[in-house]
Amino acid sequence: FEMRNDPGVVRNYGKLLVDLSAIVPDGIVCFFVSYLYMDTIVSQWNDMGILRDIMQNKLVFIETQDVIETTLALDNYRRACDCGRGAIFFSVARGKVAEGIDFDRHYGRCVVMFGVPYQYTLSRILRARLEYLRETFQIQENDFLAFDAVRQAAQCVGRVIRSKADYGLMIFADRRYARPDKRDKLPQWIIRNFQQGNLNLSEDMLIQVAQQFMRAMAQPFDGSNSQFLLSEQQLQGMQQQQQQHQVQELQTAANGN
Repeated sequence: FEMRNDPGVVRNYGKLLVDLSAIVPDGIVCFFVSYLYMDTIVSQWNDMGILRDIMQNKLVFIETQDVIETTLALDNYRRACDCGRGAIFFSVARGKVAEGIDFDRHYGRCVVMFGVPYQYTLSRILRARLEYLRETFQIQENDFLAFDAVRQAAQCVGRVIRSKADYGLMIFADRRYARPDKRDKLPQWIIRNFQQGNLNLSEDMLIQVAQQFMRAMAQPFDGSNSQFLLSEQQLQGMQQQQQQHQVQELQTAANGN
């Protein structure tokens, strides 16, 4: 948190997005922790020339606190994805878009979560809620705030996966998500797809993983071309192993009796 406004961190975030915009097709969605943080980062990216580099690959649209402006930005974002130009949409966790807009199919082939979206802790309503949870259920303040922040982050990245046939790349661009106290609070459908080798990646390693993922997802796959995830020989081998395992279980049970 203390380093999120550091120029080096801001530049690395920007370089990551530039590289992603070059290899990810169609739409990319980025979520920031607040409107203020998003405005600050975008302004610095503009000064660094990073926005110019991004727009060489994709168009950029930004959510604002004005409903009409955001609606127009979303409409133009979808048009850019539909025509093949590709686009990036900057949004805010707990904002209008994060709460109800889906980026399914080609509208969201990658989603990036910049930071951990904690609530504003000086809110009187939040303070009252925290006091109630502490006195009634003995839930500590830090535990609830961490759970709520991670739940909100999961809701944001989940905007790109809306069906079993959909796919997208989810990037948590903050090393705090690799800590057990944050990672274990993520939904099981996200945790199941975590790979240990994909935690705490450098920017270069992340781009390699993204390239491999997008290349694999770009391969044609349907029932008509007789391409399957497993060959016939592999299926037969798995069936034989399963039968042998069942026989061993029966023999063990018989010997036990």
